[in-house]
Parts: sequence; structure tokens; C-alpha cells
Amino acid sequence: MICRLALCFVLFGALFVSCSGPETQVATTASRETAFATAPADRPGLGTKWGETRQSRVDLTSFERADRLQPIAEATIYYNDEAGIRAMAGAISWRGEWPLLSAPANVSVALRDQSGRFLPGFTVGNRWFVVGEAGRRYSIVVQNKSDLRLEVVLSVDGLDVLDGRKASLSKRGYIMAPHSKVVVDGFRQSVDAVAAFRFGPVRESYAQQK
Repeated sequence: MICRLALCFVLFGALFVSCSGPETQVATTASRETAFATAPADRPGLGTKWGETRQSRVDLTSFERADRLQPIAEATIYYNDEAGIRAMAGAISWRGEWPLLSAPANVSVALRDQSGRFLPGFTVGNRWFVVGEAGRRYSIVVQNKSDLRLEVVLSVDGLDVLDGRKASLSKRGYIMAPHSKVVVDGFRQSVDAVAAFRFGPVRESYAQQK
């Protein structure tokens, strides 16, 4: 199974925008007993688990979108274990690189593991892929390289990182100052903490449990 992270970038003023809102911030008894004792069949690949609580402080701020219906840029990063990506890619050559959204966004995004190392990113055809490993914690790192104030709306496996519910472009995101970086460590639980992103089996993923 290939899972994905979806990103939507919105600009302050007349150029970038996404959504609106005043403030921003995730048979027989024997057979029945046998069935209960047997773990459900797992699908191959990785998902993202609801991990341990980690401290991550944010504040609320106002942000007005220039366009309430259309973001200036969108990007999707797919992730899986190495075997899964190689099996899907087949004979397609891999190019090591990370997404960089072109002007006027000028935003880059990557995944970083618990040791601070950026996970390898590859282009397969026209898709971006990241190689993950079950049990490892990761963070989403977004860099705003532009002179613009941006809002970035993030989702993991179809779930919004701020409330953990179904993702939508109508929801709010993280506000980024020009030439700044934001590190998102997990699904937000409060203004002070998040539940860490951790790679795990698909059946243990937060999206699957939901």
C-alpha cells in the first residue's frame, strides 16, 4: 500500500490562498474463538500511527486568504518501505530529490526521522516518494523560501494534521513568515502537544483505525 502526505500552500494578500476562517493553528464456538485469536490479515506497506505525545507549542494568529477557493500550489508525497516503492517503480530510474514548488510559492518539503536525518526522497515518473521504516518516528519539514507570508494546510493519509479528521482545503493550517521553516511532529492534540507521526503496519495506522 502506498500512503501519502498532501500539502496545500496559500499566500497572504492577492497571490496565495486556500481556505477561509478567522484563525489558524488533527459459526461455531470453536471457530469464533479461533477468529478472535487470529490477528487480521495485514496489507503490505506502511501507514502512519498515532504515536506518543510530544511537546509542540503553537499560537493562534489571524490570516486572510486572497482566494478562498483556490490554493496557489499543491503537492503530494507518497511513502512506503523501500521494497514496496521498488516493486511499484519497476524499471523506472530513480532520481534523488525533494519537492520544490515553483514561484511564486518557492516552498520545499521533506520528511525527517527521529535522528534528524532527512529521509531519502525519489521521483518515480511524476510522483515524489519517500522511503520509510516501520517503527521510526518522522516529522514534516516545510521551508518557505519566498518573500510572502504563507498558510500551509497539511494532511497525512487523508487526515488533517490539526484535528486528525478528514482533510479538506476548507480547513486552516500553519502560518509561515517569509523565509521561515515549520516542523510538524504529529497530529495536534492541543496548542501544547501533538501525537507523534510513526511509521507502522497499515492495520495499525491512525487512518485505518478511524
